[in-house]
Amino acid sequence: MNPTAPALSVSGLSVSYGRGTAAVEVLHQANLSLERGSTLALVGQSGSGKSTLALAAAGLLPDNGRITCGTVSIGGRDVTGFSQRQWRRLRGTEVAYVPQDPLSSLDPLQTIGRQVGQALRLNSSIAPGKIQAAAAALLDRTGIHDAERRLRSYPHELSGGQLQRVLIAQAIAGAPQLLIADEPTSALDVTVQKTILDLLAELQSDLGLAILFITHDLALAGDRSDTLAVLNHGRIAEAGPSAQILAAPADSYTRALFADAPALSPHKYAARSAVVSPLADAAVVVRGLVKRYGNGNGNDDGVPAAVDGVSFTVQANSIHALVGESGSGKTTIARVLAGLEGFHDGSVSVGGRDLEREPETVNPHARQLQLVYQNPLAALDPKFSVGQSVEEPLRLQPGSRQAWSPGERAARVAAVLDRVGLPAGLLDRRPREISGGQRQRVAVARALILAPEILILDEPTSALDVTVQARIIDLLFDLREEAGLTYLFISHDLSLVRQIADEVSVLAQGRLVDAGSVEHIFTRSANPYTRRLIDAIPGAAARHSAPSPAAGGISPTLLPLSERTTS
Repeated sequence: MNPTAPALSVSGLSVSYGRGTAAVEVLHQANLSLERGSTLALVGQSGSGKSTLALAAAGLLPDNGRITCGTVSIGGRDVTGFSQRQWRRLRGTEVAYVPQDPLSSLDPLQTIGRQVGQALRLNSSIAPGKIQAAAAALLDRTGIHDAERRLRSYPHELSGGQLQRVLIAQAIAGAPQLLIADEPTSALDVTVQKTILDLLAELQSDLGLAILFITHDLALAGDRSDTLAVLNHGRIAEAGPSAQILAAPADSYTRALFADAPALSPHKYAARSAVVSPLADAAVVVRGLVKRYGNGNGNDDGVPAAVDGVSFTVQANSIHALVGESGSGKTTIARVLAGLEGFHDGSVSVGGRDLEREPETVNPHARQLQLVYQNPLAALDPKFSVGQSVEEPLRLQPGSRQAWSPGERAARVAAVLDRVGLPAGLLDRRPREISGGQRQRVAVARALILAPEILILDEPTSALDVTVQARIIDLLFDLREEAGLTYLFISHDLSLVRQIADEVSVLAQGRLVDAGSVEHIFTRSANPYTRRLIDAIPGAAARHSAPSPAAGGISPTLLPLSERTTS
């Protein structure tokens, strides 16, 4: 390796998937350079080529992917034509890869200690008898408490943040000089995300790591990178110092991305926010709600409450946000409101009707309230077509078979698909045959088919890039204005909550710790937990110094990474 050469250099790189005449080029003539000890962020929409470039740089392209032209160099060494055997010697010791989803990357049948130990055996010269102690030291270094005990744990016994730390521990086991992190925090709440990224920054400083950071979060890219490359349909639209691009994006695609990023445009929907009167009708009233989960033997006595005495009111035609870290009780409350679970104490009223503590039927008020789940792939039957999925609630509701003929049901499905901006040509497609944004629209259409008054939206945009997310949010505002809908919006994306919510309730460990208007929560709240959540939102420097949208800019003057401080 050449110690003066860039950690990673990509020159004229093109990548195709498929063979022969069926091959499709997805990355076109990409050029970029990542210096040692610095961070380069790759941003762009889903399908823009970010992960393909990262996989090519790590020698991990799938069997149907190949480099058709250009070169990849690591530490000055051309690795473009490396065999898998050559890559195995390089990977882990000179370049490491941290994937997006830890659960699909870790073996569920092996302990954490065995998996971290394997990385040490393959990529270090540590004696076999010292592997266990070295594995514990790695977990401790990446911030996993009680490391010795965690070595005996299995992946399902750890939180998302802990699993991401395990992947990082594996990645640094061989002391590489280049770390490729592909969306390493996209599924984590803001405080855990900040902790993981602070850890990477600390390791970068200690080990001299160069980091290739793939993300669809532009504010995060601005906060955490020295240089930035924007990909659009497989081509690099713009590249350069992060501060420079954020301050004055030259490419129209980059400007459009920035305009869609919630952290960089907090007042985007200000003109569309509802003025909610305290005298308005209450769509949802929750008082003293308590929900416990049993200990497995049918007895829940002494079990800590997942939701403990929570009270809030959702005014009709408003957007009320529930926020808090993972495990704070947000989704449990959503499931209780939707009649999918009972509760132990307190009262819940939906549309003026009180819910039974133990509902006899699933969602007894389905015509008033519907739940849109976080992951539409998990919520939609993979064997059903789009048309069948959207129509199903009509067939499941008591009396629906008699109320509507097949022709009337088909017309209703077509109308609701048109309402959410989906073409009729998708009716016969299966969920995996359409894009993530289209799937989320199908989930919304399915919820709307019964013409409810209230939608509970549980992290409805968490897996979407900023452009698709913006289209879904635009749709939700359109539907609210057309049909007077009320939304209970659950999200760990505090910057998005600030953009769209009217009122906010903040949860911590099952308790309500703060509540008020969105303006109060984000600018005047003195609650320490709320302030910790808000301080963890990426893009603070950008928001504080960004010119108004009317001025035609998004952005800010950002300090170079080396001059920024980490709180």
